[in-house]
Amino acid sequence: MEHQNYLGIYLSKDKATVVCLSPASGDKKLLGCFAVSIEDKEQQNPQTLAGLIARGCADRAFQFSEAAIALDCALFMQHNVHSELNDPKQIAATVRFDTEEALAMDITDLAIAFQITAGGQKGSELTVFTAQRKILSELLTSLQSNNIDPLSIEPDVACLSRFIRQNVSLPDSQQGGTLFGILSGRRGYFIAPSKAQKAAAVRTFLLGPTQDREALLARQTLTTGALAADGQPIRCLRVFDSTGSANHQQLGKNLGVQANSVDLLGPAGIGPQMLADCTDQVDFAIAYGAASTHSERAEAVDFRRDFMPYQGKKVRLQKTLKYLSVSVTLLLLAVGLYGQAGLFKQNKYRSQLRKNLEREYVAVMLGKKPAAGINVTEKLAGEVKRIRDVKSGQLSVTGEESIASKLALVLEAFNRCAAEANLNIDVLTVSLRNATISGDASSRANTLKFFEAIRQSKLDIVEHSYALKGARDTFSVTVKPQR
Repeated sequence: MEHQNYLGIYLSKDKATVVCLSPASGDKKLLGCFAVSIEDKEQQNPQTLAGLIARGCADRAFQFSEAAIALDCALFMQHNVHSELNDPKQIAATVRFDTEEALAMDITDLAIAFQITAGGQKGSELTVFTAQRKILSELLTSLQSNNIDPLSIEPDVACLSRFIRQNVSLPDSQQGGTLFGILSGRRGYFIAPSKAQKAAAVRTFLLGPTQDREALLARQTLTTGALAADGQPIRCLRVFDSTGSANHQQLGKNLGVQANSVDLLGPAGIGPQMLADCTDQVDFAIAYGAASTHSERAEAVDFRRDFMPYQGKKVRLQKTLKYLSVSVTLLLLAVGLYGQAGLFKQNKYRSQLRKNLEREYVAVMLGKKPAAGINVTEKLAGEVKRIRDVKSGQLSVTGEESIASKLALVLEAFNRCAAEANLNIDVLTVSLRNATISGDASSRANTLKFFEAIRQSKLDIVEHSYALKGARDTFSVTVKPQR
């Protein structure tokens, strides 16, 4: 998977070796490697080299989450510096001042990385590496423009030391001090590991194409004798020469120490067929050690801690948190809307029930709505007054104002001419205010006689209508008692 793969880049001014590892089941698995060079390119700059690295990764479909750089020793310098402190954090805060004092020069334009090689009551012994900030800035900018943001930038000898510590077994401690002499096509490295020291003592030097590699190795071994673990003299020299020109047996005789060759890649399970695209086994081991930085990040000798600190994970974490917060917000909104939908539905149903109940309640409890223009309050007040007058005796329900008196008057008018006018009464409606009579007579003249009988019976005609239907004259008349 992409997030489990790591990329290691051994980077020099004009060459690069790239290794991609996958920590499958806890063991590192080599996914691929290759080397690129700009020695034959018209534009020999970091941007061109970074473009070749990115293109090589794309051609081989390398998928990785982290990248680390091993910086070629030609691009940095190594110094031995003493610190009065023992705490790593305090040393990190003061190492620039100690280095500036030791070098007696302004180091404002330098990036610093360090490792603690020994410690005691008098302080700590440091191996300090310095590199030009401008060079590092160009390398970082070029890689980042090609979507490669390295987690760390370490000296190549630190990455080679990590590779040896993780993959090459050390001889028996009874043999005394052990020194690894590793020669690549253009570089030489001495590494003196020790369990008593906090970190392996290291030293680098450049190799020319015409130099006697065996003689150079013998000379540098004597010079590096003081680096042996615990101050012991070198008794075991383990040699690896990528060109195969150094005779370790003759070298051991000349130096008077036990010397033997070391299988650099065999213990890591790296066969020759896996290095088809790499030009140098030592360069491969350095890039492999850089890719293994993730397993020992606390021990990384990192220039980026002092210059342009790595922000890749922080940026990705911020983006992840941003997307996560947006997703959670949308999820909460969706849940809220889902919950509100049921509430809206219930409220809609409740509102509909209320409307239906209100309509039916009004029809049952309040009766028919009054006509427009009628003052209901005044009408009710008048009715209340009439009821009070009736109860108090001021208004008699048996007088002419009563229904019975109206009915008596109507019947009196009816009896006056019923037989003579041949009247038929169909509907008689009597209320407190008036009475309505509907019926028919044998002729229009008889209808008028009935109207006259009504007037003679102390009734006033409020409204009337009549019409001929066949042989009968129908009428409708509304009357009320005379005042």
